[in-house]
Parts: sequence; structure tokens; C-alpha cells
Amino acid sequence: MNVLSIILMSPPAGGDSNPLMSFLPIILVIAVFYFFMIRPQLKKAKEQKKFKEQIKKGDKIITIGGIHAKIAEISETTFIIEVEGGNRLKIEKSAVSMENTGLLGSQ
Repeated sequence: MNVLSIILMSPPAGGDSNPLMSFLPIILVIAVFYFFMIRPQLKKAKEQKKFKEQIKKGDKIITIGGIHAKIAEISETTFIIEVEGGNRLKIEKSAVSMENTGLLGSQ
């Protein structure tokens, strides 16, 4: 027997591999997407929801439109905010972006 006949008689290289090994790259890609993209977004959304539930009268906030204001009144789905000059605006609770800490400037 020569070397060529031994190589030709051997089973195919991919024939005996574990089926899990063929799906491993797909599983790894899904894990990377989950831990680096989906999980942080879910965590941020959870923190944002918790923040919106804890807002009380007198808190300084920033809307998603960039308006710096102070909470004047709270209802079930809306806030009435007071902006500079004493003007009042009615906004949806979902329009609040973040709390206005001293670092972002004052009203």
C-alpha cells in the first residue's frame, strides 16, 4: 500500500465531527449580541423606567427635546413642567430623558 491509497481510504475529514461544533460559531455570535447589545439596552430601559417612576414634584429634569425644567404637577401619564420665565408646559411622562443634576447647569 502506498500513501495515496491510505489517504483515499480514510473517512472524510468532516464526516465524524460533532454536530455541535458546526453550530458553535452561530451560538457564539448570538451570545456576543446578547451580552454586548441586547442586555445593556434592557438594563438602561429598566433604569429609565425606575427613574420616571421616582420623579416627584420639584425635581429638575431634562426632556428628550432638551428642555430643562422643574416638575410642577404630576398626573397619571403626564407632567406639568415649569420652564424659565414661569411658563408651564404639559408633557408626557415618556418625554422625560434624565434628571438635571448640578453638572448639567441650572434653570
